[in-house]
Amino acid sequence: MPTPNRNVITVEGTDRTFSRVRILFVLLMSMGMSLIAVSSVNVALPALEQGLDASSSDLQWVLTGYALAIGVTLIPAGRAGDVLGRGAFFVVGAAIFTIASLACGLAPTPLLLNLARIVQGIGAGLFSPQVTGMIQQYFSGGGRAKAFALLGVVISASVAVGPVLSGAIISALGEETGWRWAFFIYLPVGLAAVVLALLWFPFETERQLRNPGRARSRIDLDPVGTVLVVAIVLAVMYPFMARQPLAWTLLAVAPVLLWIWIRWERGYAESGREPIVDLTLFRYRSYRNGLMVSGAVFLGVTSTFAVLALFLQSGLGVSAIFAGLIGLPNAISSAISATVTARYVLSHGRQLVILAVVLLLTGTLLSLLVAWLIGAFGISFWWLSPTLVLNGLGMGIFGSANQTLSMQDIPPAHGGTASGIKQTIERITTALGNAAITGLFFVVVADVSWVSGIAAAYAAIAVCLVVAFGLGLMDRRQHAR
Repeated sequence: MPTPNRNVITVEGTDRTFSRVRILFVLLMSMGMSLIAVSSVNVALPALEQGLDASSSDLQWVLTGYALAIGVTLIPAGRAGDVLGRGAFFVVGAAIFTIASLACGLAPTPLLLNLARIVQGIGAGLFSPQVTGMIQQYFSGGGRAKAFALLGVVISASVAVGPVLSGAIISALGEETGWRWAFFIYLPVGLAAVVLALLWFPFETERQLRNPGRARSRIDLDPVGTVLVVAIVLAVMYPFMARQPLAWTLLAVAPVLLWIWIRWERGYAESGREPIVDLTLFRYRSYRNGLMVSGAVFLGVTSTFAVLALFLQSGLGVSAIFAGLIGLPNAISSAISATVTARYVLSHGRQLVILAVVLLLTGTLLSLLVAWLIGAFGISFWWLSPTLVLNGLGMGIFGSANQTLSMQDIPPAHGGTASGIKQTIERITTALGNAAITGLFFVVVADVSWVSGIAAAYAAIAVCLVVAFGLGLMDRRQHAR
């Protein structure tokens, strides 16, 4: 069992020690890598179109293939990590991600690029739930809050830094080859993650740490439940990504599959076996409410930079590097606020969640106002940068507080599964929000103007945040009783 030393883990039956700081470093580095792979592609799309002669459909799948692959992998990977060992699945996922990144950079055709992106997403989906699961396993109390705060820093910073990094590489190397190097940058990070994980993770004892005395018990991965949950995620996410008439029929199938899955999981648990998702997890009010609040936030906020990149590059003709740099203060403010939040999240966590949503809503509405001023009076697009700082402050606080509060009551043995569910919901709402909000954006741009398009999109984001605010108030009132 862990010793009282907060930075060192020792395990009964072995003389080896493991550093929590080192474990956390590897986890955060890898999570940042997977998130940069999402956000950096936005500013690379014009270069991909030129360098590979890609169609609009090809470009759409560069974005959606990765997200879809992660979405269907997260829950099964989280459960497998809980049962078989999180460290092993982390290494396998990081290795797959790294090899697929090399394949992306070398891809000679759009088809091969998109296939490589799907494999890259599978790799990210394998290791991502292990990150939260291992934080849940190896940290507790204030140490866990600080670890989740640092995770919030990495998440917020990665999303904002990705476009800057990608834009800088493409601007320096040119659109013909620069986009390839935007994928190659993951190679040293991925290799470092694999090597350091092999050196620093406690593989030989992690199952005993979670389930003492049960290391040799029969392994049950609930194959039927796994297939059903993957089918549900596909049925919900695919229509919003493919945007094809026939695909929308899957939305009618999803509730049926969900009903079948819930019945199966309940029966599986009642028979004495271990379902892929222990439905009792949803009895934890902090977890259940945290999922709803984060779902509402991700439904809106994650479209902010996608719409902004389209507005700046296609609407105003701004270069890729400037389109990325405008979000840099957002990343800095997010990192600062997430770090500070760690000190207060255990005592004032729910108030901080509400504050975060208010900051996000204020930043979004001010960005809408600046966009209107750009169209009405021709002011500089750089005025959007300070409004995005408010978004950064809000997202840093939210990521740190919501993650900690959502997972605080979850037993460590279920950390990977709970994390997989949370991330899957966030991926699904991101996909729904991106499809709906960018669709609204393009419709208004075609009928009115670029300025009206971004104003309509940001108004829709604001509506999602108002819903999140209401859910945050509900959560606070329930826990005040």
